Amino acid sequence: MAKSGKGRHRRGRQHIPVGAPPGTLIADPLAHPTHLRLTLIAPDRHHSIDHATMADIVGNRDKWPVIWLDCAGLADVALIEEIGRQFGLHPLALEDVVNSGQRPKVEFFDDYVFVALRVPDQASLLHYEQISIFFGEKFVITFQDQPGDPFDPIRRHVATEGPNRLRERKADYLAYALIDAVVDSYFTPIEMLSDKIEKVEESILDGTHKKPMQDLHGLRREIMGLKGILWPLRDALAALIRNDDPFVMRETKIFLNDTLDHAMRMIELVEIQRDTLTGLIEVHLSLAQARTNDVISLLTIVSTIFIPLTFLVGVWGMNFDPDLSPWNMPELRSYYGYPAALLFMISIAAALFGLFKWKKWL
Repeated sequence: MAKSGKGRHRRGRQHIPVGAPPGTLIADPLAHPTHLRLTLIAPDRHHSIDHATMADIVGNRDKWPVIWLDCAGLADVALIEEIGRQFGLHPLALEDVVNSGQRPKVEFFDDYVFVALRVPDQASLLHYEQISIFFGEKFVITFQDQPGDPFDPIRRHVATEGPNRLRERKADYLAYALIDAVVDSYFTPIEMLSDKIEKVEESILDGTHKKPMQDLHGLRREIMGLKGILWPLRDALAALIRNDDPFVMRETKIFLNDTLDHAMRMIELVEIQRDTLTGLIEVHLSLAQARTNDVISLLTIVSTIFIPLTFLVGVWGMNFDPDLSPWNMPELRSYYGYPAALLFMISIAAALFGLFKWKKWL
């Protein structure tokens, strides 16, 4: 599987200088060193050469029914160009290999098919690695940005003793198996994304989430990134199935249909997640508005209770002298005036509180 984001450097798309001829290959300064692994496949045997050289490739190409060349790391553009010359790969296709960041697509040539795919980072759906696959009648070539891929189950299957469909069939079936492994690598991060959404949903409804909008927008970015990859992936698989290339067998297209179904199911899951996330954003905003309204209502009720009390305190706090006139607040001389005033104000506050409870405003 693709590696987690920890300890990885991020590669940006390498831009070709203005005026450079089409098909110019320029290595990314941060590209990983190029490493070749050659897998030789026949119905009754197989052989793998790690750290393969061009001499290994040229010397074994015509001796085996199917060869699989895996190129990890794109720093050595001279070696990549030499591979292209040996297998007749178009320079523009090789340019798409080196300039990673391509949207999933499929291109058909006279003797081979070029498929560009993206593998998700298992730790975050914000980062993807490009995997490019070329396959013809007797060869499969895979290019990837760096070591680590979802192809280990395929390698183990090739090495399995006894009847083996990967060894018995042609290169198109091996290419299908690799494409299917890339597509299936999305299931785990999509399930992890669903778990994240469920946890955020629970915390929002419980009122325990401290920064819900930050997490919701982060999840939204991951979902939008997934949508931007899965829809082109679906189109590429559909084009691969519809095309009538002679080296893509009819039986292989049946298996590719199953891979297309997987892609469609993932699109449906992502659409459901997007709708759920949209609903959560609306719920969060509604809850925030409701909490704000509750606070405003409480403050309004408190203010309403204290308005008459403040009025009474203001009236009794005026500096009138009852000796000058019987109209100048004679109650100021009352022996029990202070406790009577407090009792009167408490009675008003209690009456208002009872009224609010009766009206169900509290």
